[in-house]
Amino acid sequence: MQISAQVPDHWRVSATPLTSFEQTLANATLKRVEAKELVFAEGDAVSHVYRVETGAIALFKVLVDGRRQIVGFAYPGDLIGLGAEGEHTMNAQAIKPTRLRCLPVSGLYRRVVQDPSLGLKLYQAVARELASTRDLMLTTGQRTAAERVVSFLLACSRRNERKGHDPAVLELPMTRTDIGDFLGLTVETVSRTFTKLRGMGLIDLPHSSEVKLLDTDALKSLANGNDQDL
Repeated sequence: MQISAQVPDHWRVSATPLTSFEQTLANATLKRVEAKELVFAEGDAVSHVYRVETGAIALFKVLVDGRRQIVGFAYPGDLIGLGAEGEHTMNAQAIKPTRLRCLPVSGLYRRVVQDPSLGLKLYQAVARELASTRDLMLTTGQRTAAERVVSFLLACSRRNERKGHDPAVLELPMTRTDIGDFLGLTVETVSRTFTKLRGMGLIDLPHSSEVKLLDTDALKSLANGNDQDL
C-alpha cells in the first residue's frame, strides 16, 4: 500500500514576498544608540534616513535663548531624517536605548526611481511629519496647560489605535521634562496637570512611564475647552 506524502494544508507556510521597501530595510545597517545620544544634529549633512526599530527618538531645535523646543517624537516604525535639504534642520536624540535601521540616502533615492511604491512610502512619512507639526502649532497656540496635556495624551491614544494597541493604555518613554519641552510648558506644570487629572478620575498613573485613560469622553471634552475645573 502506498502512503501519500502530501503535506497537510495547516502545515504549509505561505511565503509572502517582501515589498521593495521591506527589502531595502532588510539590507540596511542596524545601529544602536544609547539614551541621550544624538543620532544627528542640526546642520549635519544628510547621509542617511533612519527607521526606528525599538526605543524612541525626540526631534528638537535649540532656540536662540538656549531653550529646547521638541517638535516631535519618533517611535518604532517611524522614519526620521527625511527632507529635501542637504543638511538636517533639527536634532534627533534617543530618549531611551534605541535601535535604528540606517538607509543611505544615495541608494534610497536610486531605489525610488526604480520603484514608485517606495517613493509613496517616503511621501507618506513626510506627510505625517507635517501633520504632526501642524498639530503642535494648534496645541501650543491658544490652549491652556490642561488642554495641551490632554491633547497630547489623546494623540498618543490615537497612535496606539492605529498601531492595533490598546488606546487606553499609554506607554510614555519620554520624561515629564520632554513632554513640557514639546508642549511649551514647565515640568512642574506638566506634573501638576497629571496629578489633577488623576484626582479627577480621568487617568491613572501606575508608574511614571504609563498612563491609563479612564474616561476618554471627558478627556476629549476637556481638550476642547469644555471643562473649567482644571
